[in-house]
Amino acid sequence: MRYRSAFVAFLTCLCVIAQGDPPKADVAPELQAALDGIHASSLRDDLFYIASDELAGRDTPSPGLDLAAEYIAAQFKRAGLEPGVGESYFQDASMLVEPGAAHVDLKLSSGRRQFAASQNAAVARLRAELDLKDAPLFKLDLADEALVQHLTASQVEGKVVITEFDPKLQGRLRSVNGILRTGNPALVILVDRKGLTTRDRRPRQLVDPTEAAAVGASPRITITGEDAARFYAELRTGARNTTASVHIAAPQRVPVILRNVIGVLRGSDQALRDTVVLLTAHYDHLGVREQGFGDHVYNGANDDGSGTVSVMEVARALARLPKHPRRSIVFMTFFGEEEGLIGSAYYAHHPVWPLAKTVADLNLEQVGRTDSTEGPQISNASLTGFDYSDLTGYVQRAGERTGIKVYKNAQGSDPYFSQSDNFSLAQAGVPAETLCVAFDFPDYHGVGDEAEKIDYDNMAKVDRMIAVALVMVANSEEPVRWNEKNSKAAAFVKAWKERHP
Repeated sequence: MRYRSAFVAFLTCLCVIAQGDPPKADVAPELQAALDGIHASSLRDDLFYIASDELAGRDTPSPGLDLAAEYIAAQFKRAGLEPGVGESYFQDASMLVEPGAAHVDLKLSSGRRQFAASQNAAVARLRAELDLKDAPLFKLDLADEALVQHLTASQVEGKVVITEFDPKLQGRLRSVNGILRTGNPALVILVDRKGLTTRDRRPRQLVDPTEAAAVGASPRITITGEDAARFYAELRTGARNTTASVHIAAPQRVPVILRNVIGVLRGSDQALRDTVVLLTAHYDHLGVREQGFGDHVYNGANDDGSGTVSVMEVARALARLPKHPRRSIVFMTFFGEEEGLIGSAYYAHHPVWPLAKTVADLNLEQVGRTDSTEGPQISNASLTGFDYSDLTGYVQRAGERTGIKVYKNAQGSDPYFSQSDNFSLAQAGVPAETLCVAFDFPDYHGVGDEAEKIDYDNMAKVDRMIAVALVMVANSEEPVRWNEKNSKAAAFVKAWKERHP
């Protein structure tokens, strides 16, 4: 009898799917009605605009980015969300664009061997004048798996770190970026033999003038050419009696206004409505490449147009609830993630809602493509910092109710924690994790990341899970907490305790 019932249930499920109706979650009827409003078709409509050539890759700053911001704000307003900043849906950020240094003087020494970078083979990204004399040089060989796995902040602190760009090892480079952020090296040098990282984009960065210590503060130089690659190849791994002398003049700064887009679903509980849960994603991408043949637009459909339209779709769904969740839910899209998490860092330094009353941030990245390089990811999702906070538990329980397997990706969970906007909130003490479907996928940061390649049905299913998780957190009597037993979360626990004495 048990097996027959299961078979009948299976046939019923097939009939529902065949009719095009969304699968039913194990939730209250009012919430199920809201979930039924999450559709693949509306996600497709939104993303075909956000990732269109008209928006020219949504570079930060650019007219295309401004168009995207206006569109997101219009959707928040149409959904019935309250403006996040007074009467506006925009948090204006007065930033400075630094287009790069005018002159780079770089000399590297290893025993009797020396290398001097020519002016046209060096691209600098820094905040102020840099002057180093015989600073210790540390070779970070990404091909050395043991070195990458056991690299610590103390190994790179105060040193000039030199590494090489290799498309096959980009996962390892991303995995050590968190250490390079927190280790505070004096300089990071990237050796790019063929100039693949510099040929299509102008050197520049954006700076919050009110925050001297923003994310990614270590200056960086990219050097190109065969001579640089040869010198690097002959270096021994680690710190081996090698030095760097560098002088770079301070770059010129140009003011620009950038915008985070914020809408609020006001909570219904008088005691909890002043505490908030964030659902976030970044709406920028890489813009347009200036050289080469064929397609020139980095459309960024999956990275992170998919996260952006999911924030809008979940906002529309939950705004239909006859009674709002107990806590307020803030829906927010950040500018400038691709430039170093600058939009989320700006919000963390200038919060619209007090961070002490912000109980969690669920950030979305790359939730649209299921063709992961690790294999198909249907009805699957993962989280960065999987063991860092009990936000994971909420998402897992929501997944159980909506048919999504939420699992720990052993290769991606910890290394990618510092690679998306959740990191800015985590540094400020807010329990924050990023949810994704594919950590890596074909066309990552390529012009082929197009809206046609998104699995919209799967994205709608994942978005229903996200909506359930948000409601669960928003209705919880207890706030989300960091995992104090996990040493990797120690810095975030400390920041949280500073805000909750």
